Amino acid sequence: MLVIKNLSKIYRTEEVETTALHNLNLEIQKGEFVSIMGTSGCGKSTLLNIIGLLDSPEKGNYGFDGKEVANLKEKERSVIRKANIGFVFQNFNLIDELSVFENVELPLIYNKVKASERKKRVNEILERVGISHRAKHYPLQLSGGQQQRVAVARALVTNPKLILADEPTGNLDSKNGNEVMELFSELHAQGATIVMVTHSEYDAKFSSRVVKMKDGEIVSEHSNVQKLDVLVQ
Repeated sequence: MLVIKNLSKIYRTEEVETTALHNLNLEIQKGEFVSIMGTSGCGKSTLLNIIGLLDSPEKGNYGFDGKEVANLKEKERSVIRKANIGFVFQNFNLIDELSVFENVELPLIYNKVKASERKKRVNEILERVGISHRAKHYPLQLSGGQQQRVAVARALVTNPKLILADEPTGNLDSKNGNEVMELFSELHAQGATIVMVTHSEYDAKFSSRVVKMKDGEIVSEHSNVQKLDVLVQ
C-alpha cells in the first residue's frame, strides 16, 4: 500500500542545513499496524508528515496505493489526503465549541457529503468506537480517553484507507491510554491499516511491526510477536 524508496528531506535556514531523512526505504502492506519509534529528532514525525501528504520530500519516491505522490503540489496532495487518510493527534485537536457529533461530522462536511448520509455515518462510527452515548456532549465535558475516542471516530468517519496516529496516548494516563490502544488493536483486527509514531514500548506492542529510526534512517525492523501477549492480558 505504501512504498517509499530512497526518501530524503532536508530543512534549510540561512545558516543551518538539517537532514531529517536520509535515503530512507520502507514498505507497508494493506492491513498492517506499524509502530515507528526513535528518540526525539530522529525523523519519525517528518516521515509521518510525508506519509500523510502534509509535506513533500527533498528527493526519492513515495507510492501511495499504487500512485506516485512524492512530487505532487499541495492542492493535489490535499485531494488525496482528504479522501484516503485519517489523522489522530496527541492533542486530540477537537473544536471545543462543537459537540461530539459535530466534531466527527466535520470531515464529511468538507467532503460535501449529504446531510442524511452524514448523520448515518457519524452515528455508526460513534457506536463503533463506544462513544455514542456522548454524542451531544462537548469535548471539555469528556475525559482524555473519551476525547481521543472522538478523535479516532473523526479519523474513521471518511472510511480512510490509512490511519496515521502521532503519539495518540501521549496526553493520557495509563488507563485511558490502554483503552485507546485496545481500540486501535480492534480496528486493526477489522482490517484497518495503521501507522503510529510512539515513544512507548508498551503501546508499540499492540502493533504488528515495529520500525526503529535514528538520525533520519531506519536502523531496525521486527515483527511484533509480543502483540498476542498484550491482547490476552
